[in-house]
Amino acid sequence: MNILRPTLCFLFGVGLAVAAGMDTAYAHPMEGANAGFVQSVDGPAPGPFLYLGAKHMVTGYDHLLFLVGVIFFLRRLRDVVLYVSLFTLGHSLTLLVGVLADVSVNAYVIDAIIGLSVVYKGFENVGGFKRVFNVAPDTRAAVLVFGLFHGLGLATKLQEFMVSDNGLVANILSFNAGVEMGQILALFGVVAVLGYWRARPSFPRWSFAANTALMVGGFLFAGIQMVGFVLFS
Repeated sequence: MNILRPTLCFLFGVGLAVAAGMDTAYAHPMEGANAGFVQSVDGPAPGPFLYLGAKHMVTGYDHLLFLVGVIFFLRRLRDVVLYVSLFTLGHSLTLLVGVLADVSVNAYVIDAIIGLSVVYKGFENVGGFKRVFNVAPDTRAAVLVFGLFHGLGLATKLQEFMVSDNGLVANILSFNAGVEMGQILALFGVVAVLGYWRARPSFPRWSFAANTALMVGGFLFAGIQMVGFVLFS
């Protein structure tokens, strides 16, 4: 079975879903029952925050698309571990510091940068920087830096709903641990799918199209956030 079709459908489906919810599209949704729970917490609640962190990761399309781009051509397990660890380091640092130090940034701007991180990785994967600009960016540094923005985006959303400092440290640490647990679970699926596809004859032919789809999704999301910035900030 050609794995390209479901892969492209997923990537373009993400872009269409984001476009359909233009006025409420965020890279890190925290609404409904989840938002109500976060607002009502007054004291340590490690279990629920662990669950919310894991749920955020496995349903966070911005994280998943970026990680797909990061590991798209990585064949060795140690390379996957290295790059995912760099992303985790950046993500965890700004999530914890952003909430605990109450670092305030505009959510639309941060989410637009997160969308552009997906564009960056897709463009790098197709050799765009070498072909167009004749440069070779440091991929490890880029993954770390974009990890910082991904974590800051989540911290910005959490700040909107967390109203009590009681148990804040324990809850944020639990949430971050849940995020990393969810990331591990998501990676198993992504690595398995990519590993299977790489063994198919279609991979060399369609890898350019798949990364182009990544860029389209990233541009859609970034553009929507900038429109939101102009209209609602």
